[in-house]
Amino acid sequence: MLLELHVRNLALIERADVEFGDGLEILTGETGAGKSIIIGSVSLALGQKAPREIIRSGADYAYVELVFSVTEEKRAALEAMDVHPDEDGILIIARKLLPARSVSKINDETVTAAKLRQVTGLLIDIHGQHEHQSLLHSSKHLEILDAYAKAEILPLKEKIENCYRRYRLLQEQLEEMNSDEESRRRETDFLQFEVDEIESAALKEGEEETLTEQYRRFSNGRRILESLSSAYHAVETDGLGQAIRQLGQVVSFDEALKAIEDQLYDAESILSDARHAIAAYMEEVSFDEEQLAETEKRLDLIHNLQAKYGATIEQIFVSLEEKKTRLDQLANFDEYRRETQREYEKAREQLEILCGQLSELRRKAAVSLTARIRDGLIDLNFLDVRFDMEFRRLEHYTANGFDEAEFVISTNPGEPLRSLGMVASGGELSRIMLAIKTVLADSDEIPTLIFDEIDTGISGRTAQKVSEKLAIISRSHQVICITHLPQIAAMADCHFEIAKSAEGGKTKTEIRRLKEEEETVRELARLLGGVEITEAVLQNAREMKQLASQTRLALKRKEEERSGRTEQDSN
Repeated sequence: MLLELHVRNLALIERADVEFGDGLEILTGETGAGKSIIIGSVSLALGQKAPREIIRSGADYAYVELVFSVTEEKRAALEAMDVHPDEDGILIIARKLLPARSVSKINDETVTAAKLRQVTGLLIDIHGQHEHQSLLHSSKHLEILDAYAKAEILPLKEKIENCYRRYRLLQEQLEEMNSDEESRRRETDFLQFEVDEIESAALKEGEEETLTEQYRRFSNGRRILESLSSAYHAVETDGLGQAIRQLGQVVSFDEALKAIEDQLYDAESILSDARHAIAAYMEEVSFDEEQLAETEKRLDLIHNLQAKYGATIEQIFVSLEEKKTRLDQLANFDEYRRETQREYEKAREQLEILCGQLSELRRKAAVSLTARIRDGLIDLNFLDVRFDMEFRRLEHYTANGFDEAEFVISTNPGEPLRSLGMVASGGELSRIMLAIKTVLADSDEIPTLIFDEIDTGISGRTAQKVSEKLAIISRSHQVICITHLPQIAAMADCHFEIAKSAEGGKTKTEIRRLKEEEETVRELARLLGGVEITEAVLQNAREMKQLASQTRLALKRKEEERSGRTEQDSN
């Protein structure tokens, strides 16, 4: 559940600190007050791309922080992702937006956008203002079905993806084999040239490092000898011997001088060893110009081969083996083609079986999904509705199987099932998406649902039905909803007002919780009556709030009765 939202310097918001609770959390406010900015800030924290201008004018950065409380079940799922809530089950997700970059953190640990999406997908689901329009695209429908039955479908889809990659690779190889004899001859000649070039070099592992060190030594030979000569003369001087002789004349006068004398003798011994070592190195070392040239030539050869066949000698050897394998294939081309064809047919047969299994799972899951969506639509004032899913087989395989599917609906008796885009209005699409989100949230047990203006295109009795549906959902989920409709706002367990004001020449958006019942009534009155709030409008708002409370109690009793019957049936 989302406990807290903290926003700094985001668009019109200078500072906002919101504490959410259980149940249905309603946000209302005048048009343009910044309601969607509040929800948008949540989306930003979850990894949504942010335009540079989102940072409040005059500020150096924007900051959004979400504080979640997670159940033990969610904790286990998160820990499997190497994300660890604290001992109280608290998880903090934060994002800092700078002009040139952004940083996302989970419990103070920086995370990638991919991991952030993976984590937050377990905790929250956001339905934006125009998301219901995605239902007009049939590709979205298959995604919804797969999300609904992902526990069964996902492992099979992973197998299909792997099999499909193998199938496509073999398919491409067969297509390449259709080239003519002349092309294969040219390829053979070129491969043989490359193999000969690599083998004639007689490369050895570790050779490059040895030659590089040798080249560095040879190319700096004169400088090495000059430095060694100077060093030899420096340690050859008799200054240390003179010091020993001078100290020997007075050591008998003070026992403390004996230790210094011993140190000088040790130093003389060390210098003597160094002198012999320098002399030996200078006698043995050779900086022949011919050796330097040969070393340079060998290194040039190795670097040339690396540029063509691999960054290291080890990679060159790998490339050599690949080329030899390909040469062998070309030398035995007909057999190689027959073997590839056999492997291709085997992969195609396996892919057919797996795609068939996936299609069967999907069709079975679709029966359950569409039945649950249909029930949800009836709750949302679709009085006589049929809802189903139609499947078609593609003419080709994909990494997602061979299914093409779309939802179909009939909203009036006697009318045939049709695509959503042919039947559903904007308001109907919004309700259909609400029903789908409800089903998916139950299936995934997502604790927090956010709806940004789910009331688009609805009013009257339908608005009342939507409010009842949200109230039902909020008994098992935290629901945060932006709305313009008083019927929905009246159902709130907690009501927040979002307002815009101007101060010091700057506009800012603020959010506050309406704690007193009269405050809630006045906001409902504003939604009901517009600019002028009369006593009659206020009275209407009070009655609406009372009716909403009664409706919630009735829904609660109805749900408890339903649960009781379900428990009896199971016994």
